[in-house]
Amino acid sequence: MPSGHGAFAGWLRTHVTRLDALDPNDPLDDLEPLRELVGDAQVVAVGESAHFISEFTCARQRIVRFLVERCGFSAFAFEFGFSEAFGVDRWVQGEGAEADLSRVSEAASAWGAGNLMRFLRDLSTRKGHPVRFLGIDIPEAGGSLLPALLPVADYLRDVDVEIVPLVESAIATAERFAGRSGASAAPAWAKLEPAEQDGLTAALTRLLLRFRALRPLYVERSNPYDYDVALHRLEAAGHAEYMLRAMSGLFAGTGLRGDLSIRDRYMAESIRWHLDHSEPGTRIVLAAHNNHIQKMPVAYGGVLTTLPMGQHLDRMLGTNYLALAVTSTAEHTPDMRLDATSAVGFTVVDMPLEVPPPGSIEAAALDAGVHLGLADLRQAPADVVRGLDRIRSQSAYLHTPVAEAFDGVLVIPTVTIEEDLGI
Repeated sequence: MPSGHGAFAGWLRTHVTRLDALDPNDPLDDLEPLRELVGDAQVVAVGESAHFISEFTCARQRIVRFLVERCGFSAFAFEFGFSEAFGVDRWVQGEGAEADLSRVSEAASAWGAGNLMRFLRDLSTRKGHPVRFLGIDIPEAGGSLLPALLPVADYLRDVDVEIVPLVESAIATAERFAGRSGASAAPAWAKLEPAEQDGLTAALTRLLLRFRALRPLYVERSNPYDYDVALHRLEAAGHAEYMLRAMSGLFAGTGLRGDLSIRDRYMAESIRWHLDHSEPGTRIVLAAHNNHIQKMPVAYGGVLTTLPMGQHLDRMLGTNYLALAVTSTAEHTPDMRLDATSAVGFTVVDMPLEVPPPGSIEAAALDAGVHLGLADLRQAPADVVRGLDRIRSQSAYLHTPVAEAFDGVLVIPTVTIEEDLGI
């Protein structure tokens, strides 16, 4: 039996589904094997080994179209703020003009996401397949508490005016470090005095505890759905504030192991929230980074970084959750480098890559002659996948038992950095 990834490469050569195209508008028949891979799963996660790759966006669009048109999926969940997504969903359903996207949400029109949003709107309004857009993330990917706290304050003005001064004080503090990503907000948060940092934590904790304790009163003064939305927004602000502490500790070299799990736990709970507030039988396509959707812990150099969303969803949903990794065999990839001079706290750079190392899914794909292909990892015998122990993550490799972390993998041969990132 070949060693390392060789056994898997031999299996992959005869079991991969070779796809015809990435263009979302092309015929979908070559994706039919995906139907068997998905089965009856209620949540299908489609990953990416790096952000800002045009080919990955096209692949996601094509998979979404297949799952919506042929498998009955009706919702698209994205690595996007829970609170911010409600306005974007209305736009996706046809509210306003197509050119209004940047007004509705700057984040939805930047970061390379504009094409994806326009695709979803077209699918919903012109193709006859309405797709709800669902946000699952903390606000501004941890860059600001304001998209969550401002609507919470509006809600409290209607149901509990006595506590409004407390939320307004939290907003005043949050305005001082608000940014467009956690990479820019964390250093600004770190410049607050420790008493201010702790005061914000205390305010958010008090708001959350009161929110839960007075649920019957709040619901009586509003309605159950509005209460649930406001509560999850408040939870988003609390999780985002914790993530600022975690990221500051990471940057300073004093962070706790696994501390970044807070964000992933919130994203998993957001999926549960949307399922609980959707029609029975709703099926969701979930798009996020491979590191978020995988079912195994994320560790670098043997140090635990995150218990990912996918691990929580796997325990929450069991076989109703499916994780499809997306990676590339290209010789370069975009990566993010911290940059204090950038408005978002980082710059996107095109990184050259060395030949994929033994044991990687990318090396196996190259050895198997896979150009553009889809593989169901669950069908591979245990002795075949035993040596498959890493997958690309940005410009590095994440060491993980790939066949346990993911149910399937889509391999793409080329990489093009998205245009009009707006960052």
